[in-house]
Amino acid sequence: MSTNLLSTSAATAFGGIVQEYLWNWENQQLRVVYETLGKGSPLLLLPSFSSVSTRSEVGELAKLLAPNFQVVALDWPGFGESSRPSLNYRPEIYQHFLEDFVKAVFNTPITVVAAGHTASYVLKLALKQAAFSKIVLLAPTWRGPLPTMGASQQIAGMVRGLVRSPILGQALYKLNTTQSFLSFMYRRHVFSDAAKITPSFIEKKWQTTQQPGARFASAAFVTGNLDAVHAQSDFLELVQSLTVPLMVVIGESSPPKSREEMNALVALSGVISVVIPGSLGLHEEYPAVVLEAIQDFLLSPEN
Repeated sequence: MSTNLLSTSAATAFGGIVQEYLWNWENQQLRVVYETLGKGSPLLLLPSFSSVSTRSEVGELAKLLAPNFQVVALDWPGFGESSRPSLNYRPEIYQHFLEDFVKAVFNTPITVVAAGHTASYVLKLALKQAAFSKIVLLAPTWRGPLPTMGASQQIAGMVRGLVRSPILGQALYKLNTTQSFLSFMYRRHVFSDAAKITPSFIEKKWQTTQQPGARFASAAFVTGNLDAVHAQSDFLELVQSLTVPLMVVIGESSPPKSREEMNALVALSGVISVVIPGSLGLHEEYPAVVLEAIQDFLLSPEN
């Protein structure tokens, strides 16, 4: 795997130094954009997977963490400003990528703060090697939207195939990324305060979805093809096998099914947890509240 670290012309999302990491997957080079801000011990800040996933969603949180940490936030392959080729996006890709990125950018075990669906990938890497010293999971999920709604693997696979198709796929994708639909989704399960879902906010999110190749990784996430585990028991087993301190932050307005999963997670022995305002996008909606909730855990020498 390639480990080249280069400067880039990509715009800053939160005032940091923007670089790119060139990574090879199956003889194809992917350009991954990441941004570094602050001084202190290293902290990896991972945005959630979604149709509008970018490092800018953790930008305000990054700025709040920067006085005490050297924060690194990235755009996942297939999302944000990173390369978006028409790969068959699946867990193997992201598991390998995360392992290689951490190895290339950091030379010591680091703190990681991971949002949403990235939780399983962080937990799996933590069990494979001593990559992390502390783990914070923000509104963690392990199952994509369609499987959560009850769609079978067969139905989800058909939807994914349709969205990947050249002409019909782009049309279907555009229907599901209109500004009105994005606004509806944010109101339904991402933000809890509708007043924050302004036209300019949705316009920025919509722009993210309109980049060339944006539909491929997005369709993989929505249809469950980025689910690193396929049963709650497997997800809980990852947590039970951990040997590093873990904190979980839950939004009090989380969707019922997601909240049930999170409650099962924090019921496990040794898991530190807190409930704060917000839903699945709490890291973007309430960054100052998130910081207040996790700061003692992050700064304490031992947990």
